[in-house]
Amino acid sequence: MNNSNSIPDRILLTRRHLLGSLAVAAAATIPIAAYAQTASAASGTATAQAIADHFSSVATMQGEFVQFGPRGEQTGGKFYIQRPGKLRFNYDNPSPIRVIADGKNVAVGNTKLKTWDLYPLSKTPLSLLLAQRIDLSAASVKSVKQESDLTTIALGNNTVFGNSTITMMFDPKTYDLRQWTITDNQGKDTSVMVFNVKTGVQFDDKVFRVPYEVIPGTAAYRD
Repeated sequence: MNNSNSIPDRILLTRRHLLGSLAVAAAATIPIAAYAQTASAASGTATAQAIADHFSSVATMQGEFVQFGPRGEQTGGKFYIQRPGKLRFNYDNPSPIRVIADGKNVAVGNTKLKTWDLYPLSKTPLSLLLAQRIDLSAASVKSVKQESDLTTIALGNNTVFGNSTITMMFDPKTYDLRQWTITDNQGKDTSVMVFNVKTGVQFDDKVFRVPYEVIPGTAAYRD
């Protein structure tokens, strides 16, 4: 395991390879506490929780993605998700990047350089995206915004993630996930838009296998 940089700096690399700056991600949001002030606000919270529950109920999904980085760079590829805690991103050529979360760690690999960086999943906002259930009554909710064509839910935990957050955007009619944005401690956004999504997919265990045997500093590392 390469620990030459601090955990926040290393996780920044993961965010940039995983998830960019879209206008919708920068839209003003309404603090979740405001929803409790009126009956209509309470209804809005209930709708947002229903959307979050629907997303959480999808155990597996796969599809294609387009990623927008903080400097405007754009990449794409295929993604695979298995709840709880598992994710894989295969970037299209010529990118050599692979991102794998196996429920415990997130590994960012460069197939060209044959290097891997490892981060505890629990220390990244991805753990909220991949949780068994997204509970909007929990302290991790930063804000919720509802519009006619989009419901936006921002999650974070200052104690665990610092100022970094993950913002998920859903279709309010179908409850489908449209995109998510990770904002790092420096305020830089990396966004992922997903499409051609299939759910209820069966995955082989090797899809989410992290190659610990080639990652220095891990118990399974082979000299």
